[in-house]
Amino acid sequence: KESSDALLAGGVGLAILIYILLAIPFKSYSQPIIVMSVIPFGLVGAVIGHWIMGMDLTLLSFMGMLALSGVVVNDSLVLVDYINQKCRAGMALKQAVFESGGRRFRPVLLTSLTTFAGLVPLLFEKSTQAQFLIPMAISLGFGILFATLITLFIVPVNYLILEDIKRYFRRYGKDMRSL
Repeated sequence: KESSDALLAGGVGLAILIYILLAIPFKSYSQPIIVMSVIPFGLVGAVIGHWIMGMDLTLLSFMGMLALSGVVVNDSLVLVDYINQKCRAGMALKQAVFESGGRRFRPVLLTSLTTFAGLVPLLFEKSTQAQFLIPMAISLGFGILFATLITLFIVPVNYLILEDIKRYFRRYGKDMRSL
């Protein structure tokens, strides 16, 4: 009970810390939400990975999910940063968003595949010394694979949705303040 409570508190603290660390360089309160929006998909991938491998979720599985959050955020960050750079350079928003997936596909995919490949030997290790680390490796490895595929679609879509919401409030926000 104490370990799971501490892990939950650590997860909440980690999410807040990631948000703060992203908000500072972006100079935005909303863009970190785009970057962090893929974390739940990584967690789903971790659970699916445990199911595929026939292993129960353990405390170390959840620790792997915490580590996964940081890696998944990195993939999203690459896309959002690319979109921001292109928009600052004068490219139209939609063109920058569409181009981001194609231009950043290889770096995002290679980061994820090399991380997963590095975990493969641990996933199939039979020695008793490594058995307790396998749930963590499953969470990290399968979570990364699943989240990478989702990231390449969800982050650009979320970016466009966020810009639509901002545009709506710029247009109608003045009318709403008078209510």
